[in-house]
Amino acid sequence: MHLQQAYNAHEVRENETMVTGSMLDAPAAGSAAAFTTGFGQRVLLTVDTEEEFDWDGPFRRDGHGLGHVAAIPRFQSFCEGLGAHPVYLVDWPIVNDPAAVEIIGDAVRRGAAEVGVQLHPWVNPPFDEVVCARNSFAGNLPRDLEAAKFMALRDAIEAAFGSVPLIYRAGRYGLGAHTADLLKTAGIRIDTSVRTLFDYSAQGGPDYSHHPLAPYWVDDAHQLLELPVTSVHWGVLRELGRPLQQLGERIPRAMGMLSRLNLLERIALTPEGVSAEEAIRGIDIALDSGLPVLVLSFHSPTLAPGHTPYAKTEAEVEALYHWFATVYADLARRGVHSTTVSEIIAASAM
Repeated sequence: MHLQQAYNAHEVRENETMVTGSMLDAPAAGSAAAFTTGFGQRVLLTVDTEEEFDWDGPFRRDGHGLGHVAAIPRFQSFCEGLGAHPVYLVDWPIVNDPAAVEIIGDAVRRGAAEVGVQLHPWVNPPFDEVVCARNSFAGNLPRDLEAAKFMALRDAIEAAFGSVPLIYRAGRYGLGAHTADLLKTAGIRIDTSVRTLFDYSAQGGPDYSHHPLAPYWVDDAHQLLELPVTSVHWGVLRELGRPLQQLGERIPRAMGMLSRLNLLERIALTPEGVSAEEAIRGIDIALDSGLPVLVLSFHSPTLAPGHTPYAKTEAEVEALYHWFATVYADLARRGVHSTTVSEIIAASAM
């Protein structure tokens, strides 16, 4: 029986009692995950592997492209040269593209990459919702519809790649009140949808401004690990970062002024809109705080020019590669090695 059928048969019931709390809430005290002593501090490279679309336009079911897929082999080869082990978080258009499946599948079969799930609900069947900004966050959908979309994608990924996906990222970081139970039912072991220090509530999405940076258990049974995307505060006032950021975001240009004065800066570990020098400052803070896993992220269409705001030209694509070379050289100097989803699961199973 497919997991989709299993979910329908046993999990989706009217007024069913939740067995896990909402991932929209910051975790309870004592939820922090511990890792085996030999694990140390490591880095996980995640790729939001998705279709090309107009970042400034409305959400659409059609009209997207997949031209950048031809650039993935170069990136994969580059990662192998760095000793990086990318995790391709695949969505519906990607898993249904034969070229993408062959390219990523080859790396997965060779043990040089892993594959996970990324749900873009507006391009993922069944298409039972209105296409709008609020519904672009999968967690805002009715429980049954979120489940149906996710399970269709999860089963398609297993069938296409011959590999059971164990990690999930909601497109647009859009977790919901029922997502945790859905992921556990589907056998997902790691969620990496929480983007610490970011608030998407103005767009109808989640608010992660109060969520911790360090990995934590979503449930008491320690079946689902949350691995937040790494973002840190840097600057003289970083100890007051969260309340200052909330205040600064209400005042036009306040955060920019704080950053220029080296008082407070929010640094996400991504080559998209963040310089290598800024990222290395963020790495300093993350490692000094004892963070066991640094999670890097970016969007696959940035591998080719003209598809995202971060790589409009060939020169900007080359800058992305320079960013990774610089950041991974700094990590190597510090003795921070690349890790995998399976290693994280094994090291946290205590």
